[in-house]
Amino acid sequence: MPRPVTARPSVTPIDFQGIEAYHLQAASGASAIVSGYGAQVLSWVPPDGVERLFLSERAKFDGSAAIRGGVPVCFPQFSGLGSLPKHGLVRQRPWQIDSEQARDDYALLTLTTASDEASRTLWPHDFRAELTVVLEGQRLDIELGVDNTGPCEFAFTAALHTYLQVWEVEEITLQGLRGYEYRDAANHDEIRKERHSELVVDAEMDRVYHGVAQPLLLRDNGRSLGIHAESFPDVVVWNPWETHCATLPDMARLDFRHMLCVEAAVARAPVTLAAGASWWGRQTLVAL
Repeated sequence: MPRPVTARPSVTPIDFQGIEAYHLQAASGASAIVSGYGAQVLSWVPPDGVERLFLSERAKFDGSAAIRGGVPVCFPQFSGLGSLPKHGLVRQRPWQIDSEQARDDYALLTLTTASDEASRTLWPHDFRAELTVVLEGQRLDIELGVDNTGPCEFAFTAALHTYLQVWEVEEITLQGLRGYEYRDAANHDEIRKERHSELVVDAEMDRVYHGVAQPLLLRDNGRSLGIHAESFPDVVVWNPWETHCATLPDMARLDFRHMLCVEAAVARAPVTLAAGASWWGRQTLVAL
């Protein structure tokens, strides 16, 4: 049953597992938690009271590793597609609060980070990155913005690496990918085309679907989740399955059964950003 609509919208600083974080509350009763470390959304609970993001109980919060779960921000490199550390430079950086709003029916938080001497030793470009989280009703919007603050153009890939919590991964279906070409990283990077109207997960899956231009629908244990991206042309679907999961020190042996990553990404064709130019991409999750 949905929660009574009695909550007062707010954005409140909190301590979460020893790190600085922010608790967002919407009038609908929905809530979210966003970490200042990596600007990572760690929790999203819609008005029905059911957590929709997976966060590993073995996740590290001491700065020694990226936090396993939630929505990590990947920039300026997605995965290992380049010479930078996997998933880029910003998911293990402190981000600063830029603005917050709590109005009649929504709560909004914006965090920022920027290039510095340490980032330029790995990637010789100046940038400003901004993550905005909007919590409203049944909906969570996460928007990544990038400004090129240097004198030269640069190219980047990026992703919102969204870990969704599911009841049982073998029983979910993901709709909306039929007909799209994908790169199958779990099978020697073969290029294939999705032939099924409903994607099911029954083995390790690591796919990048290209040019996805429509919303997706995840069906899970009687619940549905709408997933929509803007300015992110690719969709990554990832589950490590049993063998790979066992090699990850920050995941329990059976965690793969209760998570599925459905990520908004720029993976196949990097974005080239001129000096002084800006880019943004957004992922929207809607509890249906």
